[in-house]
Amino acid sequence: MSNEINPMAFFQEPSVADLRLLACPGAEELTKLIDKHLVEWAKSAGVEKDSFIIPCECPRFQSGDAKGLVKESVRGDDIFIVIDPGNYSVTYNLFGYENHLSPDDHFANLKRLIQAVAGKAHRVSVIMPSLYGGRQHRRVVRESLDCAVALQELQSMGVRNIITFDAHDPRVQNAVPLLSFDNAMPTYQVLKSLLKKNPEISFDKEQFIVVSPDEGAMNRNMYFSSVLGCNLGMFYKRRDYTRVVNGRNPIVAHEYLGDSVEGKTVFIADDIIASGESMLEVAGNLKQRGAARIITNATFPLFTNGLEKFDEAVANGTLDYVVGTNLTYRKPELLARDWYVDVDVSKYAAYFVVALNHDMSVSSIIDPIKKIEALLAKRK
Repeated sequence: MSNEINPMAFFQEPSVADLRLLACPGAEELTKLIDKHLVEWAKSAGVEKDSFIIPCECPRFQSGDAKGLVKESVRGDDIFIVIDPGNYSVTYNLFGYENHLSPDDHFANLKRLIQAVAGKAHRVSVIMPSLYGGRQHRRVVRESLDCAVALQELQSMGVRNIITFDAHDPRVQNAVPLLSFDNAMPTYQVLKSLLKKNPEISFDKEQFIVVSPDEGAMNRNMYFSSVLGCNLGMFYKRRDYTRVVNGRNPIVAHEYLGDSVEGKTVFIADDIIASGESMLEVAGNLKQRGAARIITNATFPLFTNGLEKFDEAVANGTLDYVVGTNLTYRKPELLARDWYVDVDVSKYAAYFVVALNHDMSVSSIIDPIKKIEALLAKRK
């Protein structure tokens, strides 16, 4: 078989073991979407399957203690566990109070489900679109390295594959050099949704420019500018390292480096919109420089400080719209906003599942350049 990904053909080939999915609490939506693609591909290949999902849960006592419970046999199965560490909408009762799951709670639930299938499953893989502790990826002073330790813990528990998307710093995989670690970028899916939202948009370098909001986001923005054939600019964040506010050194100013943005559509890509203050400040700076339209993209649209400031930015013309993905929880209010474009990445994740289930190369999935070229050529 060639390295070309053909999921329907995969279901006609011998697999590593029977494929099954487990959804950690809070990851049910994405798991069901992945399962839908798998079922469709299986049926197209003549394999009748209603669902690949095994029911599971992590019930809690009122004292806060919990356990992982898998409700069907997994012996000999190739298990893929999906987790969304950022889903703060999941609640449980703690001493009579309603408590929201934190990323720590989600990661603990993942470990509980791994324990529940340990020694029985043929292999365990984890689909963690947003890496647990991913923003605490490097040590500056005497501080923890949460993401690295978490990855090592999963490896020690027998996890064989980690699938993540747009890692804050993919070099964190150096903590587990012997573990299969795939970091995918939903570039193709974002561009496809962008063109669906605005079919008339021009990527000509005289009308369109990609701008990185900071030095840490350069690689993802450089990729966008390269595949689109347009110019690239960037902002440099000057921070006050003498103070810490909300866990971060506050930004003093944004300095712009790059070509003129006057009269152009500006595309800004980042991995996370948390409070969004930095993104809005960058957008305002670009608008003052004469940008005609500003489009922002974040793989994980968290909006930790609410949506009001973004509503204001759209209303006063500073921002046109935000493109995000369904790889993490999005509040219903966000999905109802006209300025928000939601990108479905479940099919992309499903490609990884079928490829790994057959021990096939995922290189053609990780680098979607041919699909992007076909998308742009079709548009022309």
